Amino acid sequence: MTDAAPSPRSRSTASSRPAPDPHVSTVYRPTGHIDLAATVTVFSRGGDGPCFRRDSSGVWLTMRTPLGGATLWLRQRRGSGDGGEIDARAWGPGREWAIARVPHLLGADDDWSALDVSSSPLLSEVLRRNPGIRLASGGLVFEMLVPAIIEQKVTVVEAWGAWRRLVRRHGEAAPGPAPEGMFVVPSAEAWRFIPSWEWHAAGVDPRRSQTVVRASRVAEAIDRAADAHPLEAGRRLQSLPGIGVWTSAEVTLRAHGDADAVSVGDYHLAATVGTALTGQPVDDDGMLELLAPWAGQRQRVLRLIELSGIRKPRRGPRITIQDHRSH
Repeated sequence: MTDAAPSPRSRSTASSRPAPDPHVSTVYRPTGHIDLAATVTVFSRGGDGPCFRRDSSGVWLTMRTPLGGATLWLRQRRGSGDGGEIDARAWGPGREWAIARVPHLLGADDDWSALDVSSSPLLSEVLRRNPGIRLASGGLVFEMLVPAIIEQKVTVVEAWGAWRRLVRRHGEAAPGPAPEGMFVVPSAEAWRFIPSWEWHAAGVDPRRSQTVVRASRVAEAIDRAADAHPLEAGRRLQSLPGIGVWTSAEVTLRAHGDADAVSVGDYHLAATVGTALTGQPVDDDGMLELLAPWAGQRQRVLRLIELSGIRKPRRGPRITIQDHRSH
């Protein structure tokens, strides 16, 4: 990990041009195969947005670390062994924290070796085709909580539109050479003081906005759950008004890399799981019954189902297995 030194310049040149943003960098060498794009897409919130971007150079993420805002850039080197080395570079006050987090962010602690899906030809084939999928662990609990609250009981299109609007209006411009339009999420204080008409303009109803505001008042305590076991972190989150099983699962799967997280109550998930595993939609109880053989690893199974391309049927199931290794 090294700080890049600015290029030598004459006094006149240095005074007329802004100094480049200092950054830190590292190369992450995973012990096994890793699919960078498939691993970090869980942070995308619907694709390219204010905090996540993919371009020809790699993947860009922003985050509000305990040390301040940071922009993180990741690029996977092809042909560098089974692991595919990852170049990482970070800018901003939180750059050291962001760089130190890279192995966790890319699932260094996520061990799939004990997952046995041999009873399901579908899951076995998806796992074979996607050996590099890992569960990311972002570590920033409050930052993962706010968009999950915004996504409660509305369509993802509505939720992601509201998220983009609020982050761009109340967040901070991303440090470093991030692509245009990228921002660091608002601080807890900034979330707390967003006026009611701004929430309304973004399409966020009072119930959800008030839940965000209440959570922002205890953001420091919420972030202390980053070091807790996912079960304990979920219990703490659900002790807060307006936060239930679905929301806490959406948080722990991203902040903790929770291998057992199941977003019970999701509008589409149970039907998708039933269709994938039995050919027929099921309800939440049916989903939990189907996932019971993989207790402790249910999020891994859900991720494989997501990678399969199977979705909740409209006129009938469309079952296609997608190979993500080339993405």
